[in-house]
Amino acid sequence: MTDGAERFLAATRRQPTDATPVWFMRQAGRSLPQYRALRERFSFLELATNSDLSVDVTCLPVEILGVDAAVVFADIMLPLQGMAVDFEIREEVGPVIAQPIRSERQVRELRVVEAEEATPYLFPTIRAARERLGRRAALVGFGAAPFTLACYLVEGQGSRDYPHVRALIHSEPQIWDRLMTTLTEVLSRYLIAQAEAGADVVQLFDSWVGVLDRATFVRHVAPYLQALIERLRPKLPVVYFSTASGHLLDALTATGPDGLSVDWRLPLGQAWELVGPQRFIQGNLDPALVLAPWPVLKSGAQEVLREAARRPGHIFNLGHGVLPDSNPDQLRRLVELVHEWGPSAGDSSISQGRLGQQAI
Repeated sequence: MTDGAERFLAATRRQPTDATPVWFMRQAGRSLPQYRALRERFSFLELATNSDLSVDVTCLPVEILGVDAAVVFADIMLPLQGMAVDFEIREEVGPVIAQPIRSERQVRELRVVEAEEATPYLFPTIRAARERLGRRAALVGFGAAPFTLACYLVEGQGSRDYPHVRALIHSEPQIWDRLMTTLTEVLSRYLIAQAEAGADVVQLFDSWVGVLDRATFVRHVAPYLQALIERLRPKLPVVYFSTASGHLLDALTATGPDGLSVDWRLPLGQAWELVGPQRFIQGNLDPALVLAPWPVLKSGAQEVLREAARRPGHIFNLGHGVLPDSNPDQLRRLVELVHEWGPSAGDSSISQGRLGQQAI
């Protein structure tokens, strides 16, 4: 049997695999009782900044669920520590910035330092997790895309539609440009350092990009995202994740990631037509189905697999993160179901046809 790391990485190259690789965003989170036990003793940031504990949490899903990839246990806000930005992560609220960035002076004061200085605890975690996993699973590094990190910096915390961000983009474009240029540099250093420490793939999380209209994205966000991806791709494959962004999929693809992770709002086959056959695709089961009885979950997963049609380059995942009330036994059965579905095809004609006519 092919090992999980080989299976996962072959899919990122759109090569045939013995079975569809599978992992879940937030797979190490609150659904696992072992993680909940740790959280009774440690805060989220204490776990994320303690290398020994973080390695344990990173590897738990591989050992418990049998997934083909582990994702580094960290938080998208960690690079802010090196930028001298005060933040906290509040239960049931998420990241909160003490002084939101709204002025040119504040942007000028942001520090840009080497990643090893900003987050020195992270890279021993990655090296140790890589060694512990062996070839059982690939290791996914991750960070925010520049826009989503800017959203927290400007808005001050999570928001439904980020009005202060959208206002700043249009009313103070020079401040926005300086902020995004700074974040692109910080994130480039941060993610390249993850690659050098042993991450096999990096996933960019752009959770809030769907609040933008297409013209605003193309003009005020895409250039920075493309610059970041261009710096990362010589080091390792890049997968880009966003939600509620179907209206942007072709523009997102044009920024150059190797693969896109899509949510459940579009059928996977339709999303792949927009992305084009030259990129791998990840997704896209509705996370809520994991809360449903097994026959419902099984049917939903099989529909995603049918949409993928055994084309090389599909990595099964949820359309967003694992919900806290998810049953680990359901997730384990889901992994088994995906692996039993069968190999992806080596016949390139399967990945052509309709998709071949939609290449971007």
